[in-house]
Parts: sequence; structure tokens; C-alpha cells
Amino acid sequence: MANHQDETRTAYDGVVELYASLFANRLETQPFSRAMIGTFAELVRATGNLRTADVGCGPGHLTAMLHELGLDAFGLDLAPGMVDHARQAHPALRFQEARMESLPIEDAALGGVLAHYSMIHTPPGELPELLAEQVRVLAPDGLLLVSFFGTDGQEPVRFNHKVAPAYSWPVNRLSELLGDAGLDPFARLLHDPASDRGFLDAHLLARRS
Repeated sequence: MANHQDETRTAYDGVVELYASLFANRLETQPFSRAMIGTFAELVRATGNLRTADVGCGPGHLTAMLHELGLDAFGLDLAPGMVDHARQAHPALRFQEARMESLPIEDAALGGVLAHYSMIHTPPGELPELLAEQVRVLAPDGLLLVSFFGTDGQEPVRFNHKVAPAYSWPVNRLSELLGDAGLDPFARLLHDPASDRGFLDAHLLARRS
């Protein structure tokens, strides 16, 4: 796991300013993502546990959105350059460098975890370990929202993402992995991509059993 994560961290550190500029509109042109994040925030608020991690937070734009939606949100990212940018852009919020398979969070502490296209660089064989870590930090009835690239095939597909190699997933397969990890997937949203990439944009919302 270390090798591909080191490569991913280096790749994202090399595009911090460009990446941040691409997402400066904070999903203003992505109504489906906004809708799912809004639903996620509403359901997390209903649990009474507002503490929420934005894992793979990048420049911190969605951490700030979660904060505005009433959550006690903080951001974690593999790339130190992204963390530095997020701290400068959102000085009132908390950001920390961390790996998704080893989160600096105590057991059963969170009401929510947001993984917005942040698991896409994980090789399929390593994804169960990553999901188990997200479940570990969620309180009972806590919520996980995973956004990713969906494919109509039967197997994950490796492709050349603009920053680092990534994988698209059959939605049913990823939903099964969530179930195996101890989550109950209860909502999904699939829609055509906003680019010519060819994959579906997919969102799965799950609750810790």
C-alpha cells in the first residue's frame, strides 16, 4: 500500500494550486453531488453526533461546506501540500495529514465520514482494509458517503486519472464491500458524468450497523 500512496501523495502535491482552482466553485456546477452531501449532512445532524471527517479533503472546499451545513467538520489528506493549502484557505477549520487506512481518530468517535472521490486511487485488493478503517471510527448509526467513478462492467477498471492512476467500480460490487465492512448501504445516486471521461458519477450512502 505504501508505494502507490507515496506516488499519489507526490502527484497531488505537484498540482495543489491547479487542483484548488478547479474546485473553487465548491460544487456549484455539480447539483447531484451537492444534493448527496446535503442529505448526508442532514442525516448526520439527526444522529446528534456532529463530528465528521472529510477524508481525502484536498484543498478543504468540502470540509468548509460541511461546516456551513452545521457539522463539526475537519479534514484529513495524504498530501502535505493539500493540507497546507486547506489551512491557509480555511484558517478556522482543522486539517491534518493522514493516511486513510490509519486515521488519527479514536474508535466509534464520528457521526459521519465523507469520502468524495478519495478512495479512487486505492487498488481493489486494498479497499476492504480502507473501508474497515472508516467503519472503525464511525459511531453506531454513523454515516459514510462515498463518491466514486462507476462502471457498467463486472470488475473494477483501472484508468489513467489526470493526477494518478485510479479505479472505477461497479456500483453493486462496491455496495457489497460496504456491507462486508459492517455498513448498511441504503441510498445510491448514479448520473452521467460532466466530462467525456465515460464513467458514471456514483454516490453511495451507508450507515454503520
